[in-house]
Amino acid sequence: MSDVLCMKRSWYWLVCLVLFLAGAPGAGLSAQIQYAVGQNVAPAFEGWQQNPDGTYSFFFGYLNRNYEEHVDIPIGPNNNVEPGGDRSQPTHFYPRRQRFVFKVTVPKDWDKQQRVIWTLTSHGRTDQAKGWLQPEWEVNDEVISENNGGGVLEAGNEPPSITGSPAETVTLPNTLTLTLTANDDGIPKPRPRRTTTNTSGDRSPRERGLLIKWILYRGPGSVRFDPDTSPDSYGKPVTFTSKVTFSVPGNYVLQAIASDGQLSTTHNVTVTVNQK
Repeated sequence: MSDVLCMKRSWYWLVCLVLFLAGAPGAGLSAQIQYAVGQNVAPAFEGWQQNPDGTYSFFFGYLNRNYEEHVDIPIGPNNNVEPGGDRSQPTHFYPRRQRFVFKVTVPKDWDKQQRVIWTLTSHGRTDQAKGWLQPEWEVNDEVISENNGGGVLEAGNEPPSITGSPAETVTLPNTLTLTLTANDDGIPKPRPRRTTTNTSGDRSPRERGLLIKWILYRGPGSVRFDPDTSPDSYGKPVTFTSKVTFSVPGNYVLQAIASDGQLSTTHNVTVTVNQK
């Protein structure tokens, strides 16, 4: 493992620790307190990557300090990326740490000292994540895999592909049926089953394989996916159908995440929900 890569990983985990501890009075004590609701969402700069065409992508995630509360922050002064304002950042924030949620692409002649700044205000507090082309903050697929819990990236692994409808319309109280298909290269091979704890606290067996998961990315109300996650599959495409229920009319962005356990690909569906 190279010294440069070790430095990048060490920096990444240091930033995560500082982000978790920062901001609350008596940081050492508050870091041990688990809040169900009432806490803010802090943006996080994850690193940058140069694209084949010479442009650069800045990756951002967030820490929702709540263990249960889903926080909604509409695009505007309380949820803003500069430059640009709306750079396809989320408005619905799931509990706890969510990494590499979206990216901001800038031109190849981007000033190496110019910042991309994501500002979030929630529960009375404003936080900013600032990214620029610091050499130590460059990331690659290996760093992304390790920091997303995928472990050391297996040689030759490529992200899954995913296809589906880009836009849909539904009229309440009807439900919407969405079908997606994902393909993978068969890397990594499935690992022995192990027991994990999911976000609801239930312990269930999981093995690595290709799967699809739906999340609410943007929207004025709540959304229910039935089901929200496909079964694991290995060695064949995954075709996944879900029924989606919306609480109120409006414009939504639903995001499907296809993951092979190390790398992932997203597919967004814009949904117009009308009232009958």
